[in-house]
Amino acid sequence: NAAAQDSFCAGTTCVITVVYDQSGHGNDVAYQGPGGAGGRDTPATATSESLTVGGGKAYSLYIKPGNSYWRDGHLTGVPTGTAPEGMYMITSGTHVNSGCCFDYGNSETTRKADGAGAMDAIYFGTSCWFGGCSGSGPWVQADLEYGLYPGGSSSWNPNQRAFTSKFVTAMLKNNGTSRFAIKGGNAQSGAMTTLWDGALPRGYSPMRKQGAIILGSGGDCCATNTNLSQGTFYEGAIVSGYPSDATENAVQADVTSAGYR
Repeated sequence: NAAAQDSFCAGTTCVITVVYDQSGHGNDVAYQGPGGAGGRDTPATATSESLTVGGGKAYSLYIKPGNSYWRDGHLTGVPTGTAPEGMYMITSGTHVNSGCCFDYGNSETTRKADGAGAMDAIYFGTSCWFGGCSGSGPWVQADLEYGLYPGGSSSWNPNQRAFTSKFVTAMLKNNGTSRFAIKGGNAQSGAMTTLWDGALPRGYSPMRKQGAIILGSGGDCCATNTNLSQGTFYEGAIVSGYPSDATENAVQADVTSAGYR
């Protein structure tokens, strides 16, 4: 209810301390700083960017360097170990940088880099982690810890492409043992583009997911350091199981019909 927020924030400064989970699992993510999830970051300003979606005014979670959110969800439904999972987020192709790392997904409960496969998160930004990238991005990649993967290896995936539209749909799914897929699209129109659908990178089978939720930073952030990335979060979901292409197409159809403007 943007009208309620506008009234509440009139004449003052508002921040977003918690992003509430609507799944019923209670996996609310809090900002990674004092008074939140603990750490060195600060909450994002609540009024940085307004938009229209579903015919009404809304505000984005507009993350700048130094903002990020986290929750340990390994006991409250977030997939762990080799359990399959899928996720999507709506983000922006116009508010990005190369800082590490604007992620949404499954991350370490320790908030440390605990090895290959400890993460399974969507990355969106202009970071070319392993080098050899074509163009300047921003790209949808998979943050699997110890690297941002454009496809099934550290070599540049020729099927990758930049997504520069104002509203971008980013998707990632991982069966936990052998296969993952990365997709991207325009959140205002059109279908999803499959960027990779194949084997996990060498050293990532099986996955070793820990079940924390990260939003706006990498996995080894921000208990003792601060987030360097920027990006925008409009909506998203993490689900158990390996979503079918038909399910992902249906999600994209719902997103484009919502009318992001």
